[in-house]
Amino acid sequence: MKIAITSTGNNLNALVDPVFGRCAYFIIAEVENNEIKSFESIVNEARNAIGGAGIQAAQLVANKGAEVVITGNVGPNAFNVLASAGIKVVTGLAGISVKDAVQRYLQGELKETTTPTTSQPFMPTGGPSNMPGPTGLPGRGAGMGRGMGRGRMGGFGLGPGGECVCPKCGFRVPHQRGIPCFQHKCPKCGTPMVRA
Repeated sequence: MKIAITSTGNNLNALVDPVFGRCAYFIIAEVENNEIKSFESIVNEARNAIGGAGIQAAQLVANKGAEVVITGNVGPNAFNVLASAGIKVVTGLAGISVKDAVQRYLQGELKETTTPTTSQPFMPTGGPSNMPGPTGLPGRGAGMGRGMGRGRMGGFGLGPGGECVCPKCGFRVPHQRGIPCFQHKCPKCGTPMVRA
């Protein structure tokens, strides 16, 4: 069986990436007799796509023959592609190693999800300052600069770096460009994350 895991790094000790379409890497683990026999690390070229990152990432995973995907969150477009390919999707994981995530799945601790975990794919533009943007919040501009400039509609762009942090317990994960931190819940306490 092949299991695809979203990963922040290129090895089994890296943390599970909390996003699917814009994750840093995919680890494709080959499993036999409930053990990881081998793995392949793939850079996710879709992570910098202007649009359709989830669809491209899902097609990559399907082309690699994955039967299961383990990730933090998955949007509706990626979920539909994965479901159409007959790939099981397991979500809600972040903050543990890829190896631990696979072991938990093999031990039956993780269950398949039947719906996307984010309501809409990321839209790279905000509305005018008095109109809601794609997140439903007042327009904040596209913010596609390096964090020092202003977004196209007057909002400040935070740029691609930084971290998402839990305001309750302080747990941190690298920020994934294109996915607002508040869309992720802390894997330790369930509180929505904020940008650090």
